[in-house]
Amino acid sequence: VTAIRTAVDDRGVATITIDHPPINLITMEVFFELGASIQELADDDSVRAVVIRSANPEWFLAHFDVEAIQQFPRVQPIPSEIGPYDQMCETLRTMPKPTIAVIGGRVGGGGSELALGCDMRFATPDAIFSQPEVALGIVPGAGGTVRLPRLIGRSRALEVVLGCDDIDAATAERWGWVNRVLPADEIDAFVDRLAGRIAGFVPHAVAAAKASVVRAELGVETDLLAEARAVNATRAGEETPV
Repeated sequence: VTAIRTAVDDRGVATITIDHPPINLITMEVFFELGASIQELADDDSVRAVVIRSANPEWFLAHFDVEAIQQFPRVQPIPSEIGPYDQMCETLRTMPKPTIAVIGGRVGGGGSELALGCDMRFATPDAIFSQPEVALGIVPGAGGTVRLPRLIGRSRALEVVLGCDDIDAATAERWGWVNRVLPADEIDAFVDRLAGRIAGFVPHAVAAAKASVVRAELGVETDLLAEARAVNATRAGEETPV
């Protein structure tokens, strides 16, 4: 049974719905399905906007499956290019159409990093954000140390990444982690209107405007590669429990 559902309406607004009970854990199977869906929508010129949401109001997307991580070799070659999860998040950041995350409930680790790859994030008041990796002896491995400082600044990013604590929706909005916090009974209509509005504009203008903004984010891929190397180094440490 698929954990990822994709639908495209007559405006060209695509919706990816994540449905992997109980917490939308990112297993390898979920990752492969999600990555394939994102790439397919990126390549489809009839798709004008992409919205990612969860079927579970208590979880947007959890961390990567720790048991799967523990199966990976602790000592790995130094990467020369970003890995597939980074590539998926980069596709969200760079595809020539807007990508929007609708976040309700908890999001952490790799789930948080997927949302960070999106162009915009909207949350309900009960949303909770975290990057818990340092507490496990590693570092965020899919952009948590790269995209988050660009959004909220160095000091706040360090509070999140080093503190490994929960950040509530109101704080996330104040810091710029999310665009807005909206009531649960209003968020879907707001995002639907925004996505539909953008989808109705001339596609090449939307693509050019997004590309121009993306160009302002200097060094993202270089920093992602450095982050990946840091993940490998910390996993190889004797005190790392995962």
